[in-house]
This record gives sequence, structure tokens and C-alpha cells, in this order.
Amino acid sequence: MTFLNKPITKRQLGVLLIMVGVIAAAALLGYDLLRHHPIGDRVQPLALLGTALIIMLGATLIPLGNRPA
Repeated sequence: MTFLNKPITKRQLGVLLIMVGVIAAAALLGYDLLRHHPIGDRVQPLALLGTALIIMLGATLIPLGNRPA
């Protein structure tokens, strides 16, 4: 259980944010395909933009290395 005492690093946080953003974007697009109608004409592009921002934020954290977040 020693890994629980280590702080999360910026690289790990970046990878986690990228994974969350990709899963959220896939879920939004999957919902659109399964339900045969979009979530909303204004809401869906904003939600996809939000997932893109989360992915970009995660990508900026990865080069910062193994310093604690």
C-alpha cells in the first residue's frame, strides 16, 4: 500500500485527463448514434468543445514530468 502515500504526478494527471476527455467525447458521439437524434443543436458542440479543452489541458501537463501535481 505504499503507492497510496505517493502524490499524483503531473504526467499521471495529464494522462488521466486525456482518458476522461476521450471517453466523454466517445460517449457523446455514441449517444448521438444510438438515439438517432442529437442531444441538442447548441449543447452537443459545446460539450464536444469542453472535452477537447480537457484533452488539451491534459496534453499540456504531460511534458511537466514527474513533479507532484
